[in-house]
Amino acid sequence: MDKQGFFTYLEGRKQNEAQIQAAIQLVEMFETFQQQQPRPEPVTSQLVWDFSDLLIQNKTNTYDNYLALARYAVYTKNNDLFVPVLELLDGEESLDNLHKKLGELYDEAVQAEIFQDFGPPPLGTPTNEKPKYTAAVMHRMTDKFGEDGCKDLIKDSLRTLPDEGYQEVKNRFEKSTSMDDFLDKEGQRFLDQLEALQNEDKLFFAQRITPEVMDYLRQHPEIYRGEWDGSIVYETKIPFLTEQYLQEEDPQKRRYYYCHCPWARESLIRDTVTVPAAFCNCSAGFHKKKWEIIFGQPLHTEVLESVLMGDERCRFAIHLPTLIR
Repeated sequence: MDKQGFFTYLEGRKQNEAQIQAAIQLVEMFETFQQQQPRPEPVTSQLVWDFSDLLIQNKTNTYDNYLALARYAVYTKNNDLFVPVLELLDGEESLDNLHKKLGELYDEAVQAEIFQDFGPPPLGTPTNEKPKYTAAVMHRMTDKFGEDGCKDLIKDSLRTLPDEGYQEVKNRFEKSTSMDDFLDKEGQRFLDQLEALQNEDKLFFAQRITPEVMDYLRQHPEIYRGEWDGSIVYETKIPFLTEQYLQEEDPQKRRYYYCHCPWARESLIRDTVTVPAAFCNCSAGFHKKKWEIIFGQPLHTEVLESVLMGDERCRFAIHLPTLIR
């Protein structure tokens, strides 16, 4: 481990000495864990999951510890470490938010009924274990509230999405001359962002941006800008790992590479558990959020296609409040 280099890197991230020393200690612990394996190998997702299990057992599964590992991955440009750590943190609040929502709308008895046996999964729950929690919760909610009632509980997304995070896009919408003007400019902003990451050899969340990825996106405007028809906006999700998605021929693996949701993705390549497709309404809620802020009111969104339904993409229809010109 390059302690001094990592120390300097963290200083540049405005970390104080205590935070830096804690981060270095955590990384050293990870590297020791790696070397203690029967066959020490380069970092794999399974290694990160096993280490996370150890942190959970030791009650040291703090956000700061995972962030330290992610920062070390960025510093060392080790994407094999960064991606599985990112998956541990991405959307980690989702089932915890659902647990809280059930308590607010109903009571502790309902919370206990839906989350029986395990309660809210702990931070750092290995990605390959997450679908079993999701499936259990979804099946119990469907049994208790019906499929429509279950969808209603997650339709606004289970992610934590502060309204203030959408103020800039609302301002850009208000300054636009038309819906097409807004979508064109937003789409170009997104493509420019990805091209910059490609040129700097940096990841877009978990994925590399290659010329082939850029070509694919430009051919699919529903992904990079969205399309609209009257009062409906159609949006298609960018694949989670577009490069691998484009190279893969097996339909099951293509759906796996497409899926963004860490609470469902692993179920697409494992036969041990099936996450109900209704869970994709959480993703629909994520997509409609900016439009709800723009128009200042709740909106209805349909899941038109999803990989959990057996489709090769995830596509949504967002119903706006008025006919757009």
